[in-house]
Amino acid sequence: MLRSRKRTTVAVLATLALLVTGAQASGVMEPTGQDYQDARAPVDRRVENLLRRMTLEEKVGQMTQIRLGKLRGNCEWNPGPLREDCMKAVLEDAKVGSILSGGGDAPTPNTPRAWAEMTNAIQKYALDHSRLRIPLIYGADGVHGHNNVLSATMFPHQIGLGATWDPELQEKLGASTGRAMRATGVFWNFAPVSDIARDTRWGRYYETYSEDPVLAGTLAAANVRGQQSEPTDGTAKLTATAKHFAGYSEPFNGHDRAPAQLPIRYLQDTVLPAFQPQFDAGVGTVMINSGAVNGVPAHASKYLLTTQLRDRMGFRGVAITDWEDIRFLVDRYHVAADYEEAIAMAVNAGVDMAMEPSDAGAFTAGVLAGVRGGAIPGKRIDQAVRRILKLKFELGLFEKPFVDVEKADAIVNGADRALARQAAAEGTVLLRNEGVLPLSTGAAKLVVTGDAADSVPRQLGGWTVGWQGVPGGSALPEAVTVLEGIRAAAPSANVVAAATQADAVAQAGDADAVVVVLGEDPGAEGEADTEEPALTAEQQGLVDAVRATGKPVVVVLLTGRPQVLGTVAEAPALLAGWLPGSEGGSAIADVLFGAVNPSGKLPVSWPKTVGDQPFSYDQPRGANTSPSSNYDPAFAFGHGLSYTTFTTSAPTVKSAEVRRDDQVRVSVTVANTGSRDGTVVVPVYVHQPVSKVLTPQQRLVGFTRVALKAGEQRAVEVAFDVKRLAVTPGDMDGSDKPEVAKGAYEVVVGDGRARFTVR
Repeated sequence: MLRSRKRTTVAVLATLALLVTGAQASGVMEPTGQDYQDARAPVDRRVENLLRRMTLEEKVGQMTQIRLGKLRGNCEWNPGPLREDCMKAVLEDAKVGSILSGGGDAPTPNTPRAWAEMTNAIQKYALDHSRLRIPLIYGADGVHGHNNVLSATMFPHQIGLGATWDPELQEKLGASTGRAMRATGVFWNFAPVSDIARDTRWGRYYETYSEDPVLAGTLAAANVRGQQSEPTDGTAKLTATAKHFAGYSEPFNGHDRAPAQLPIRYLQDTVLPAFQPQFDAGVGTVMINSGAVNGVPAHASKYLLTTQLRDRMGFRGVAITDWEDIRFLVDRYHVAADYEEAIAMAVNAGVDMAMEPSDAGAFTAGVLAGVRGGAIPGKRIDQAVRRILKLKFELGLFEKPFVDVEKADAIVNGADRALARQAAAEGTVLLRNEGVLPLSTGAAKLVVTGDAADSVPRQLGGWTVGWQGVPGGSALPEAVTVLEGIRAAAPSANVVAAATQADAVAQAGDADAVVVVLGEDPGAEGEADTEEPALTAEQQGLVDAVRATGKPVVVVLLTGRPQVLGTVAEAPALLAGWLPGSEGGSAIADVLFGAVNPSGKLPVSWPKTVGDQPFSYDQPRGANTSPSSNYDPAFAFGHGLSYTTFTTSAPTVKSAEVRRDDQVRVSVTVANTGSRDGTVVVPVYVHQPVSKVLTPQQRLVGFTRVALKAGEQRAVEVAFDVKRLAVTPGDMDGSDKPEVAKGAYEVVVGDGRARFTVR
């Protein structure tokens, strides 16, 4: 009996030894403690402790993101309640580490509470069926507020926010969006966009801040700081996303996801700098460009995703694909023979997580096959998973994976409407004014007409409840249209809504003024591409007809891009209101009636013709001197009128000689010489008189906003890093890294200049 027990004990010990040896050989250590669960431990130590415990299958699952539709309804596209069998296939069998809601992928009903209940339920299932209790991270596109939620406040789209030139405002908007998303269990926001606006044909133009990398980068970084600010509401933190890295916004024919041809010098000197401020601000994730650049899809480019993104620009977070882009390497770009090869190309190039919306099992199986067959190094898997786990630990998801469903509605519904109104008003650009504005609130009769005067979908644009905008048949988000805003601002006036051109002309006879509000159909991505970025003949005809009555005419443009105006360019008053969001009507009325003195400045150049594509103020000069061969806009970058007047003194620089690692400090005195209080944007440019490679006539290097009382003047200083002057030296191949050339430069502010030298 005793001998038998001894043999049994020896056998058990031998079996355990084999199990331990086998686990160690496969790189997995069974949990013997909970160090990675210790919130007091340093994040890097927690990451390494957890990574050592994970199987290869568990690691690969962390690299996978699947859409909500695979967890509910019919486990495909049809909405419905969460289903345990659907969740098992994704969360337990494939061990997926992240879920996303694409545009319009919302619970039923689409309320903040329902979102919170849904994300909590998915998180609970994932934790309960995770051997190591690794939490999910849930993502969505909150590109102008928590815009997937019907009752959320929709902020202006980024093109309108770019017109504010106001980083402080962007930080507040980012913080507001972060609060709303966190309240619903969404801790990963696929925003903001850092692509620069270069071609008005492109359907995502309105999602950009500016054509200029300094303005775009500055505003995006401020938004990131707001989104990623420390929560005070007891939830985990949220990560923002820099997207789409890089070269996405200038496809060669203007169509979304068409290939781009971008010289390396242009890529390094103009495109990539818009992303650097977000990396410096600590953005947690980056989304990769869906397109191809110079013949190579971004997802297959180690040069872009490792050499540039990691080695040169210093990004340390998680790199995720866009929607299904690894599959596109096979069936659209044809650079890989099959999905397994495409996966290896992307992962080895630098992709950490795949947004693989349809088939988790196929992706995880492809990664596993790549590792086991030697196509993907195991250390590359560990590198990717290490970044993903670090993000989850830093956000606090291990400690706070759930949200309070009882608080969700109160936090999200109608939040920060005053902030939305401020943003829309600040972003409204007064393009032209022949003494028509501001209108009088005491007007007896005002006629309001145009296709966007009373249209919530046109005012809110794409990415609103649904991907392409508010879906047909859906309830409309609560929003104030321009018609409603005018009625509220002038309560004693007879405000007539004219539905047709004939009606508008007839009603204009005894009106004090006619306001024509023109827009474009909402849309997103390729669906919003256009080869005719211009006002239609019908829109121009309406403006021409009411102008012919001799009455003062104000044209308000609610568009996602600068439309070529035709005859509308000569309207007595012209405002660009962009896609101004929930409070857009109130904000436009504030500007029309003078409650707000307009301060918006164009963040992009307004072209005269549809042939001016791509188009930007910083295009290098050429040998052709004909009128439109160089920069010849209808309204220039930085243009914007006010109801008061300003003067700016000639600039001075603190030091006439600076090193390459220095800052240049520029001082000017700004004066409000008019009779109204107002805010002026002061842009600071640099001109390089002589350069061995072509440089723009002037480049934006910094800016500030200055609020001044009537008659007030103030000295202000704008500082910029000398490294902003870097360009890629050398010959046509552009093989060198950017550097600042030594020599003479000029600071340009208004008509004034000040020389300095880089030594």
